[in-house]
Amino acid sequence: MELTIKGGHVDGKIKDIGIEDGRIAQIGGKIGKQGRVIDAKDCAVLHGFENAHTHTGMSLLRGYADDMQLGEWLQTKIWPMEAKLKDKDIELAAELSALEMIKSGTTKFHDMYFHMDSVLKATQKAGIRGVLAYGMVDLDNAEKREKELKEEERFVKHVEKIGDEKIKAAVGPHGPHTCSGELLEKTKALAEKYGLEVHTHAAETRDEVYGLEKKTGKRPIQLLKEKGLLGPKTILAHCVWVTKEEIRTIAASGARVAHCPASNMKLASGGIAPVTEMLEAGVKVLLGTDGAASNNSLDLIAEMKIAALIHKNARWDARLLPAKQALDMITGWTKVEVGAEADLAIVDLKKPHLAPRHNIESNIVYSGKGSDVRTVICGGQVLMDRYKAEAVEEEKIIEKANDWAA
Repeated sequence: MELTIKGGHVDGKIKDIGIEDGRIAQIGGKIGKQGRVIDAKDCAVLHGFENAHTHTGMSLLRGYADDMQLGEWLQTKIWPMEAKLKDKDIELAAELSALEMIKSGTTKFHDMYFHMDSVLKATQKAGIRGVLAYGMVDLDNAEKREKELKEEERFVKHVEKIGDEKIKAAVGPHGPHTCSGELLEKTKALAEKYGLEVHTHAAETRDEVYGLEKKTGKRPIQLLKEKGLLGPKTILAHCVWVTKEEIRTIAASGARVAHCPASNMKLASGGIAPVTEMLEAGVKVLLGTDGAASNNSLDLIAEMKIAALIHKNARWDARLLPAKQALDMITGWTKVEVGAEADLAIVDLKKPHLAPRHNIESNIVYSGKGSDVRTVICGGQVLMDRYKAEAVEEEKIIEKANDWAA
């Protein structure tokens, strides 16, 4: 084995794990030739976390504009600052985001933004998995539409040419409220041409839904369905303002939903995504943090606790979204099993807030913190061990981010 994880809690039992060629080759039993050994005594070994929706290029805007209404936040702070961002700024932001995600157990993220070549560079440096989409907006402008589609396809070809197995391209129409029907149709054609995931915002706010309905006579989910953009390769970010009928439509299509409760609450989206109804209907719901400008964290363990609690409270039912289900939502519903990619988050259980161990899963969901993650492995590569990042220079990235803000 290239790598051996010794003595960790795997599905409630203490087992060793052997990793070879970037995959889990053995769980339990005696591991033969062990290679590098990671001591996981008093630790839980989980599948690496999957952040289903974020904007890594926004981490330099963390804390820059808080406690503001969404329209004012965007128009007076975020958009003017974004207009000034250069490639080097986005690369630094993505490096900071990747570091934060690694430090809190995330091994895969789905991203949508601009200057995506810079995000790609940072992702490769960090050794994390990224599904990267250039975010397209045309606002019914034909010239801008063609420019956006051209840039999207250029980036897709660029990712293809690089051939890094940890990096995948996706297509990213920002949302049905910011993209024309023509752009959505051409997005479908582009996704089909290259066999790509579609990543888009949908029904995040009431104004978005009713504004689109007033303009087109259609709601976001209906429009996306008509344009052929709902399917198993689609991720719909937010879905706060969806009806029961729209939930059935999403379920029938096989599309996944990225639930981002912290960002939705912080930006006062005015509702709670009906996640329990989605799960009951068979929708695969994942967790996302959204960007660090609106969360302000990329810590999926923190996000998981919020998700588990708000749905119990909103429905007056403490049985909803139990710990196991919440944990499945941050691990991408993927198990630690033989043959799976060796993407692992090893959580240190020897913490006062994680004792006693009546139920390890419940402790992690309701008491855990991203800082409890001790070791992170992605594709068999150790990205962090004993809290020390190995793939990137942690102190240098933080220093550069603080210098940038100053």
